[in-house]
Amino acid sequence: MPEETWKLIGSAAEAIHVPPWTTGSHQLGAIWNQGRSGLSAGVDTVTIWNDKLRVSVLPTRGMGLWRADCEGIPLGWQSPIRGPVHPQFVPLMEPSGLGWLDGFDEWLCRCGLISNGAPEFDTQGQLVYPLHGRIANRPAHDVTLGIDESAGTIRLTGIVEETRFHFHKLRMTSTITLQFGSTDIQLEDRIENVSDSPAEIQLLYHINYGPPLLGKGSQFVAPATRVVPRSQLAAQQVTSWGDYHGPAANTEETVFFTSLAADNDGYTQVMLIAPDRTRSAAIRYSTRQLPCFSLWKNETSLLDGYVTGLEPGTNYPNPIGFEKSRGRVVKLAPGANYDVHLQLSIDQTQDEVTRRVDAIHALNSNQTTIIEPRPAADWCLPD
Repeated sequence: MPEETWKLIGSAAEAIHVPPWTTGSHQLGAIWNQGRSGLSAGVDTVTIWNDKLRVSVLPTRGMGLWRADCEGIPLGWQSPIRGPVHPQFVPLMEPSGLGWLDGFDEWLCRCGLISNGAPEFDTQGQLVYPLHGRIANRPAHDVTLGIDESAGTIRLTGIVEETRFHFHKLRMTSTITLQFGSTDIQLEDRIENVSDSPAEIQLLYHINYGPPLLGKGSQFVAPATRVVPRSQLAAQQVTSWGDYHGPAANTEETVFFTSLAADNDGYTQVMLIAPDRTRSAAIRYSTRQLPCFSLWKNETSLLDGYVTGLEPGTNYPNPIGFEKSRGRVVKLAPGANYDVHLQLSIDQTQDEVTRRVDAIHALNSNQTTIIEPRPAADWCLPD
């Protein structure tokens, strides 16, 4: 049977509600709704599900993944922000450069596309590039749902553009796919330079976990070949950089920059293990597409946003000027594109967790992990 599709959100069309779908023994579905009050007024949310997973996507916020549930395991975190927040309420260009934080509460959001790191200011102290860029606050259009019984997939696609007259003209086509009966989420993004002039891009995936996967005794596992603390505070904890404590008020964030080993095809994976070691979340992706990885640990109180971020990217999230000076930008010729594919997975038993740990360790079994005792000039700004 050919794929059946619905246009949920068009360029100028009304949204369409798609009823639940049953095929064979599989229960699938999609629900579109729009926020009606507070900071969520006008935010489109599309929730798709299969037998195992339920994923809520935010077309209004750059096709970010707001929340998910895998057979009772919640994926995401509890931000102090009451979201999802409409981009109109996110002051990206406020003088501090930190306005992006006013809308931050997704499980997965993208940072980019022009810049994806810390704010950058000119010599007069005026903000030039805000924290984490604009793409997470750009609404999508032409959002389409497809169910393909022969392929066994339910797929959601949306187009997000970041353009400015006389400057950049970038288009991201994002596709989120669930396989019937699977606990994996496939995320495919294509970034196109829809211009007759060359362009540069940066892209980082801010993938955030709170309880129950995060807690005292949680562990981050990765085939790291080099680990660099971003700050002097992180340097004090670098020997236990993958371990987590319980939430504690007023704990400052720490960040660790890493490079990861990969298999012969360039693929690597990382995982966050829950405190009881019977569950874990994993990300598999290509280091040829996303060569840099950052681990963000924000181990403050639950009320203040206890969370960790697993962040593969084209670069490290420093100000763009620093990253450009180190050659960590992607150059796109006129009409060229850049493709990224990530697989987000959940392990639900201790045996599954153990097998993934073994697979990750096998990726760098013949290499020594270099742990730098302090921030390194090639990866970090002076603290």
